[in-house]
Amino acid sequence: MLKKMKAMAVLPAKDLERARAFYRDTLGMEPDEEESGGLIYRTGGDTAFLLYETDNAGSAKNTQMAWEADDLDAEVADLRGRGVVFAEYDFPGLKTENGIATTDGLRTAWFLDSEGNILAVTERVT
Repeated sequence: MLKKMKAMAVLPAKDLERARAFYRDTLGMEPDEEESGGLIYRTGGDTAFLLYETDNAGSAKNTQMAWEADDLDAEVADLRGRGVVFAEYDFPGLKTENGIATTDGLRTAWFLDSEGNILAVTERVT
């Protein structure tokens, strides 16, 4: 039954107002709904994410959410113009060049939000 339901990513924020400002001023997003302790953002299609306040924010060491772009280079350039700094990685099997890693079938760029959450923009390549 879960396969047929809509899903929502959930991101922690230590300071919800600071996070709201980052998502608004840097990423150009406004919440579609506000509920007690959280902000819901709707993105392309039926996707959404909840940003909620907790002291646990910024503790994950993995990608917590990614957007799929049609043109990764254009998205990265736009976000850089808004002040986003992309991570540079050099691990066995994963190396970024100018903030973008190419792996089997994907190109991806990672960055941190104001709360330390690891976010990504990715593009499928054939």
